[in-house]
Amino acid sequence: MYKHLSKHCVMKNATFRVLVIVSITIFLFQSCSSDDNFDDIEVDPRATTDLIMEWNDLWLEVDRYAYGMRPTSTSRALAYIHLAGYETAVPEMEGYTSNINRLQGLTIDAAQQAGTINLNLALNTCYALVFDHFMVNVSTAVDAQIGTLKSVNEAELSEGLSTSEIENSIAWGTYVANMVIAYSQTDTAAEEQMWDPQPLSYEPPVGEGYWTYSDDPERALFPYWGEVRTFVISPDETTSVAPSIPYSSDPNSDFFEAMHEVYTVSTTAKIEDNEDLWIAEFWSDDVEGLMMSPPGRTISLANQLIDQHDLEYDRALAMLLKLGFSLNDAAVSAWADKYEYMVMRPSVYIKEHIDPNFETNLYRFISWPDPSFPGYPSGHSTFASAAAGIFIDEFGDAMDFTDRTHEGRTEFRGAPRTYSAISTMVEELAFSRLPLGVHMKMDCEEGYRLGYEISDAVLNFNLSN
Repeated sequence: MYKHLSKHCVMKNATFRVLVIVSITIFLFQSCSSDDNFDDIEVDPRATTDLIMEWNDLWLEVDRYAYGMRPTSTSRALAYIHLAGYETAVPEMEGYTSNINRLQGLTIDAAQQAGTINLNLALNTCYALVFDHFMVNVSTAVDAQIGTLKSVNEAELSEGLSTSEIENSIAWGTYVANMVIAYSQTDTAAEEQMWDPQPLSYEPPVGEGYWTYSDDPERALFPYWGEVRTFVISPDETTSVAPSIPYSSDPNSDFFEAMHEVYTVSTTAKIEDNEDLWIAEFWSDDVEGLMMSPPGRTISLANQLIDQHDLEYDRALAMLLKLGFSLNDAAVSAWADKYEYMVMRPSVYIKEHIDPNFETNLYRFISWPDPSFPGYPSGHSTFASAAAGIFIDEFGDAMDFTDRTHEGRTEFRGAPRTYSAISTMVEELAFSRLPLGVHMKMDCEEGYRLGYEISDAVLNFNLSN
């Protein structure tokens, strides 16, 4: 049983729910308190950071079971979720300001803040609402975890508060969440594709060396995502670099050599069960129900970094906001380029020109050999550096860091890996697609370049003016 099955029914019900909740929220603000000033109840700043991390941990579990979202719709969800979290807390974040004057169409009326507000209770309410809205196609059992965490936290956070303080806090978190949801719904390109990720209306162009699909489950995924809203930098503003190696079936060509490299590296990894195979599976994050999504992996990294560096809640919220923007804009630009250049995946070429029995190292996890979209640029590589730029700006590059995302997993090679620099870690992530057998090196190189271009732009997005 799934909570989102019918596109039209769900959108109609979601819109109605937003309107009703916003109306109730405004009523509560106007009637629950005569104090028009935002007077925050003092809370332990570390407790706020812990709350943020707790919700991130739950999001990772929901992401694992969110079918038909990854990776583009997932990136979009993260941008809006962390926009909502930031906007809920920004009145209490010294040196930061709301995005209402930076994002056209975003409307949040600060005058709606009423009486005394407990920040953690407001954030708890906000996260529950935006998780439920943006994380679609999850089972009722998974979705129920959102309500459970909200209720447990709400009971604990309400202790010692007056009725009006509880109502004001819940109302503020509800109001901000629904204003962000309403803003997201004005992006019609994304709203339509979110519910129809593999449109039957799309047929890929035909050409020598072009990507195509072999069966309906492998049909093009999010072919129009290049039209989706960006927050900082659009595909028209990023540098679009054409593939450096032209297609050729000639065994003496550079293209054949690049494909043969994929064949050699991935086959050797499988036969020898070497570190390359560990790296390939460790960073895969391709398989719904088994692993989190590729953008979701960066949230796991963010949570671990926040904890390791004992980051204050305001810096954590600002960093997560920029991370969400960077991932969203990376997905839009990468998918625009994917469906412009239409570069084929290695498995098709290798089976035709090198080894008809070739299988990727992803194949044992899924029923078809590749992700369902063209190869160039690599999405994983783009997300890797789009996140890396944000992390390095916040935490610095050189550090001892152990990624424990998949610790304890036995279905694949998920044992923790340790690094001495963020840049080293994400470079490994970006090029892990080669031993997995699903990308040429040039796909990874361009994604890695593009992601840093996007994170550089996001870092110039000023949250203080």
